[in-house]
Amino acid sequence: MRHVNIPIFIPHLGCPNQCVFCNQRAISGVREFKAEEVIPTIEEALLTVCPEDECEIAFFGGSFTGIDRALMTELLEISYSYLKRGFISSVRCSTRPDYIDTEILDILEQYGVRTVELGLQSSSDSVLALTKRGHTGEDELRACKLITDRGFELVGQMMIGLPGSTPESELETAELIIKAGARAARIYPTVVFRETELCAMTEAGIYNPLSLEEAVERSAAVYERFHAAGTEVIRIGLHSSENLSSRESYYAGPNHPAIGELVLGEVYYKKIIEKAKALALSPESILSVYVPKGELSKAIGQRKRNKLRLAAALGIKSVKFTECAELSLTEISLGIE
Repeated sequence: MRHVNIPIFIPHLGCPNQCVFCNQRAISGVREFKAEEVIPTIEEALLTVCPEDECEIAFFGGSFTGIDRALMTELLEISYSYLKRGFISSVRCSTRPDYIDTEILDILEQYGVRTVELGLQSSSDSVLALTKRGHTGEDELRACKLITDRGFELVGQMMIGLPGSTPESELETAELIIKAGARAARIYPTVVFRETELCAMTEAGIYNPLSLEEAVERSAAVYERFHAAGTEVIRIGLHSSENLSSRESYYAGPNHPAIGELVLGEVYYKKIIEKAKALALSPESILSVYVPKGELSKAIGQRKRNKLRLAAALGIKSVKFTECAELSLTEISLGIE
């Protein structure tokens, strides 16, 4: 069964303030929101959906539960009409921790919302203050508990490389998301967009964006923590679009169209290196690496990056990769030829 999202972007609607990193118009490619285009967007998307697909309408972009109540209800009534008729199986929305309370959850429940994605960019109060997020780590915990206690599925969205953030604080954020009972998570390395305060901070030398290599390494550490806890990572990095590659929108930072694959490549590299230490390798050894089905390109790395650096780091002749259907995601098995 294929899972299909029908995304409805509502850039900046409902946001009480402007976080230093945020330019939802650049990220989503949507410059303005037109309510009259919602139904045509859904109808057009449904034409591409197969009967066996699991389909849901997803309200992304701004802070859905903070928009004008009449507009929020109108949008929920639209999605609920498709839910009642069986055209979709669920509804999800993304919002901020400080725009969650029992009244809002009552409304979401009434209209069949199943999943709430929460912006939990950092659990550190100092990072939240530096990014002008407008809430605290305590607010995040409170919102998570309200959501999970009511039986909604929780998805945590966190960021890597924010001002004041460290690898340690990012792992603490991942831990908060895990302990909050999130079913899944998204990992977003910080990209600097024009028309943001973060762009001005970068130009002034107050903020230094992560290099692509740093972002990959730090995201890989967070991914491994989620994976070990059984929390599914459903996205790494922003969705690739023309808007993100345009110099009119993008200013600096680790904006790579395949950053998710790079991160998983780093995860595989670290696992292989660690496990290979226990083997009796010699300069003439050929290391056989078995990886899950469908994971070959990630494990080998872009332009054979992992294959080459593994041979160099281990001082061996070469590395051979083979798929193995018996292995699960990021699991590996090694042998020597």
